[in-house]
Amino acid sequence: MPDTTGASYAAAGVDIEAGDRAVELMKEWVKKTRRPEVLGGLGGFAGLFDASALKNYERPLLASATDGVGTKVDIARQLGVYDTIGHDLVAMVMDDIVVCGAEPLFMTDYICVGKVHPERVAAIVKGIAEGCVLAGCALVGGETAEHPGLLGADDFDVAGAGTGVVEADRLLGPDRIRTGDAVIAMASSGLHSNGYSLVRHVLLNEGGLALDAHLDGLGRTLGEELLEPTKIYSLDCLALMRTAEVHAFSHVTGGGLAANLARVIPDGLHAVVDRSTWTPGAIFDLVGRTGKVERLELEKTLNMGVGMIAIVPEESTEVALTALADRGVDAWVAGEITDRGEHTTGAELVGDYAA
Repeated sequence: MPDTTGASYAAAGVDIEAGDRAVELMKEWVKKTRRPEVLGGLGGFAGLFDASALKNYERPLLASATDGVGTKVDIARQLGVYDTIGHDLVAMVMDDIVVCGAEPLFMTDYICVGKVHPERVAAIVKGIAEGCVLAGCALVGGETAEHPGLLGADDFDVAGAGTGVVEADRLLGPDRIRTGDAVIAMASSGLHSNGYSLVRHVLLNEGGLALDAHLDGLGRTLGEELLEPTKIYSLDCLALMRTAEVHAFSHVTGGGLAANLARVIPDGLHAVVDRSTWTPGAIFDLVGRTGKVERLELEKTLNMGVGMIAIVPEESTEVALTALADRGVDAWVAGEITDRGEHTTGAELVGDYAA
């Protein structure tokens, strides 16, 4: 008799039951992010957020951002560690949103996998949920997509989108910055989630270093260093705004410190950042030495130890530093705002890093 068994989704590589189990496993973590404005639970077609909470604003402006984690996910895959990469995702999205002074409200995620391993997907969502708690936002929904044939069984990628709100007259940005303002640097927790294509190429491919290797200066394995989660500054920045006058923030991501700082500097003004005010962590030196990467190339690819910048009036400097120290944020005055003069860019690094 002819075979009458037709094609099926499962035969094509998509396991709906595994996806359902992943949803059940992640529910407890999503609950931990709940804010009072969130309606309904996980599993609906759309996440609901009660916008009547914005009635207390005179003129609420919604801020939105979307981002991913980049090739850092490959380090997580190789190490089989999935519950930290979500912190990176939340940081990439919500630390962009807070730059304009907005309070993070809610976030959605998108996880794309070659094959649904329920416990693995739940671990990723656990990290996202923990990151949302650190950012003060709710995780209101998301999507897990299984793409057999396009991705290997162990391959995955993550992305997310977030929304925040800021009062119009409290919006931060270039128009507030003045000559003489102080540039306050906040230390990064490491590489964060940028430049991993360079880092992986230099350290793992060309350098032949093993992820389980213990290297001088790191104090842990290379893999542990590379998976260190991106610091989430959102609540620190909001607390700083409540304590001191802030003119602008800059989230140091792809492109490096100078390029990202220049994005918030208005025409006619210039940010000068003194390298001698800090010492980049050992991982930055390791990448530079192993790959013989020139300093300017490192600086336009990696954060070099600074993850967030605050620009404040000179007279607010001490109050700002104290407020950040009280929250456990390592911060220092790294430069100042001057007239643009003959400079063709909005920001530059000068001097040499402290030994």
